[in-house]
This record gives sequence, C-alpha cells and structure tokens, in this order.
Amino acid sequence: MDNSPSSQQQPAVFINTDQSGFYKGFNRVVAVIPKLLIGGLIMWVGISPSTTGQILLEAQNWSTETFGTWYVYVTAFYTIACLCLGFWPRTAHIKLGKPNEKPEFSTFSWISMMFGAGIGIGMLTYSTAEPLSHFATNPDTIRGLTTGLDENNVRNAYKWAMLHYGLTPWACYGVIGISLGYLAYNRNLPLTIRSALQPLFGRAMSGGAGHVVDIVAILATIVGLSVTIGYGVSQFASGLFNISGATWLIDGSGKPTLLAQLFGLTLIVSASCVSAMSGLKKGIKWLSNINMSLSVFLIAFFILFGATFFALETFFYTIWDYLIALPAMSTTVWKDNGVEPSAALQGWQSTWTIFYWAWWIAFAPFVGLFLARVSRGRTIREYVIGAMIIPSLICLVWITFIGATAIDLELDGIAQGAIVNADISAQLFETINLILSPGLSIALSLVIVTLLLTFLVTSADSGILIITTLASGGSQSQKQAKHIVIWGVLFSVLIGVLLAAGGMEALRSIMIIGALPFSVVMALMVISLIKSLLNDDSNSTQ
Repeated sequence: MDNSPSSQQQPAVFINTDQSGFYKGFNRVVAVIPKLLIGGLIMWVGISPSTTGQILLEAQNWSTETFGTWYVYVTAFYTIACLCLGFWPRTAHIKLGKPNEKPEFSTFSWISMMFGAGIGIGMLTYSTAEPLSHFATNPDTIRGLTTGLDENNVRNAYKWAMLHYGLTPWACYGVIGISLGYLAYNRNLPLTIRSALQPLFGRAMSGGAGHVVDIVAILATIVGLSVTIGYGVSQFASGLFNISGATWLIDGSGKPTLLAQLFGLTLIVSASCVSAMSGLKKGIKWLSNINMSLSVFLIAFFILFGATFFALETFFYTIWDYLIALPAMSTTVWKDNGVEPSAALQGWQSTWTIFYWAWWIAFAPFVGLFLARVSRGRTIREYVIGAMIIPSLICLVWITFIGATAIDLELDGIAQGAIVNADISAQLFETINLILSPGLSIALSLVIVTLLLTFLVTSADSGILIITTLASGGSQSQKQAKHIVIWGVLFSVLIGVLLAAGGMEALRSIMIIGALPFSVVMALMVISLIKSLLNDDSNSTQ
C-alpha cells in the first residue's frame, strides 16, 4: 500500500513511513518504541529473576481482582456484537472487499490458517488438561451441586471447558477481523489496528494517538504469543521425553526443565523466522495445511481407538448444555464476600476464565489482523460462520474425543490417577501411553510433536508477520529479513527470561496485565465498526 498522500486528497488515515535507511517502509515510532519497552522488560527481569517473578505474580492477582468484572462483561459484548453482525440481514451479506471480489484462499486453507494461528497450540495442551481439571473442580462442584471426579460431573466439566474454547475466544478475534477487513478493503484504509478507530476519532488516528493504538496492539501481541509459545515449548519437551526418555528434558516433579524449554524455544523461533521470510502464500499456508491434515489424523485416531461412544454422547450433550448455560456463564462475576464458597469461586474464575479472556484478548490483534488478511472476498456472515462457529465446533471435537478418552480411562480405573496427576504438558502423552503399546505410543508421539511444531511455527511466524505489518503502517509487502530476525530474537529472549523468572506463572502474569489496555481498544473498535456499517448507505443495497 502506498502511504504517500495523494496530490488531490490526503487519505482518512495517513501513516508516515521512512523512505530510506534501516527503517525504510516502517513508521519509526511504532517500530522502535515496542522494542525499547520489551528490551527494558528483559533487562528488568534479567537483573533479578526471582524478585521480578514475585512482583509479576502480585500484579497479576491485583489485576484479576480489580478488572475481572471488566474482562467478563467486555468479552460478552464482543460475542453478542459478532453474532449480531453475522446474522443481521443488513450486515450479514456485506463483503469484505469489492462486490465481485473472490476469496484469495480455498475454504480448506482459509479454515486451516485461522485454526492454526488462532488456537491450535492451546488445543494440543488443553484438549486433555481442560476437561480433566474441570472434571475435578468447577463452579458446580465448588457450590456442592456435583461431586468432583464423579461420572455425574462430566457434563458440567465440558460446559465450563467450552466456555473457554467456544464462541467467546473466536469473537475476540472476530471483532478485529471484521473491523479491519471492512475498513481496509471497503474503505481503503491501511490494514492496521488504528484504522478501525477512524470512524470514531477521524484524522487523529494519523498522528500520535494512532501510534499509541498500534503500539498497544504490538505489545499485546507479544505477551499473548509469549504465553502461547511458552505452553507449546513445555509440551514439546514432554513429547520429546515420551519419545526418547532423555532425563534432561524432565525434572523430578515431571515438569519440563528450563533447558528443555529453551532448546524448544530456539528451534521453534528459528523455524518461524524462516517461514515468515517466505511470506503468507508459501510457508504459512503450507504449514497450516500440514497441521490441519495432521490434526484430522490425530482426531481420527481417537475416534477409532478412544472412548468413541462416550465421546459422541459428550459431544452432543455439551452443545446443548453450553448454549443453554452460555448467557449465565458469560455474565456471572464471583467476588469474595467473606462467606464460603465465594472465595473459592473467585479463585477459580481468576485462575481460569479471567486468564483465558486476557489470553484471547492479548492474542486478538495478531490473529484478528491475520484473519482479515486471509478473509478478503468473504461476506461477514461467511466470516462469522467460518471464523467463529466452525472453529468452536472443531475445538469441541478436540476436547470431547481426546479429553473424554482421558476421563474414561480415569473413570474405569485404568489410569489410576496417572493422567490427572501428570503435568498438563504431559497429560496427552500419558493418555496415549495407556491405550497403545510402547512402540505405537512412540510413533503417535512423533506425530503429535510434529503437529505441535507446525502449530508453534505457524503461530510465531504469523505473529512476526503481523507485527511488521503494524509497524509499517499496514503495508502487506514482503518485509526485509533483518526485521523478522530482530523480532524473532526479541521473542526468544523475552520468553526465555520470563521462564527463568517464574516459569509459566511469570508469563501468565505479564499477559494478564498487558492485555488490559487492548481490551479497551477492542471495545472501541466494535462501536466504531457498528457506526461505520450503519452510516454507510451502500450497505443497505448489498
């Protein structure tokens, strides 16, 4: 996109970019300030890791207690807005692009890229961990309505698991994808976060205020990706241990060692940089198709050899239970009022729901912008179905067919706590160890590790690509390798020092704090989008 002003009329959002030098094609302010802030954070953590880890944990607790209500209600707002836009006749048929424009990618590649970038790593880690954890403890067990680890608690466990992997997270991505797709392709604004606020704030988005919006989006992307990759490298290390038995990969408590996590981190970010350099239509598309194919293979395996009938029953029950309970689950906020079980309910919601909402919001600028890039030529209804409803069903398939197999092994007494008591990074591997011979377990572990690797690389390279797009004023042209490598190094060092400071807790803390400013930006984006769609007279004729 040419950001030079027209001789006749300056565009609604004009972003200055350097015409020469190291930052040629980039807005220097947006490109440099996030690097300085991340560099400062790395130095602060690196100087005193243990002290920093404790400070971050205390800050996380304060943030969830203070802003938990905001996170609950704002994500419900995103969900309602997406569903209304997708099925309201006036907006549903609006195309993200010109009226005769065709989609750039096939439906399979489109859904593959969306799923891989948006949630693939989380599914591999939490397809067993999420339902198993809620099978033991969830708000219904805390209130005494059901009993943990009892067969009667299965439906409750899945209801709460789907809250975190159903419509709400995909709505967080959806509001950004629709906003940016519409304003970039229909109104010819730059493909960058600030453009989504132009209908509200006008030309102010061309200057310092717009720079702040894009910088907040970059920082949210960095912390969201850091947590995702942190979980991914932990499971990667557990998978390598399941294959090789190498003791340096796992410590005495069954958790991945720091050395193993750093090894996986280096490997994954290096591969991500190579993929990002090849661009969207080559490396990222190919990797997305590979990980979707391997996902289908893994799910097919559990359909054939897992607890199939139990999983099928759970699948259909969960759809009903989830949809019926969604309004209450999405708007209930528990506070510690000094009377039990209020403290336990607040603790559960902070640990699970608030953490998830912050995670999806932090991930949203990168995934939403990425989805906008690959969804050109789709209608808003197609987008909501393909980028919100279908991925929610795919997530349900994952957590029922894989998670229900693990629960069934525990209920039948076969696992005897081996899965429940394992580290979350190892629960999937413990499940396959119990249903396969050692040789076949190693073979399937290789498939899972390969799938995990493609998910990790897809997420990381997509994130790096989107950060460079934001820093270059929305330009979608191929970026120089040096800038991709710089961001890859920053990612690696940041994740590495945070893992050293406090493991995943430090990563969780920095993300919950870092996601808060962007959640406000997203709420404004929804209002801006609705205003833009209602004021555009051409929409009433589409």
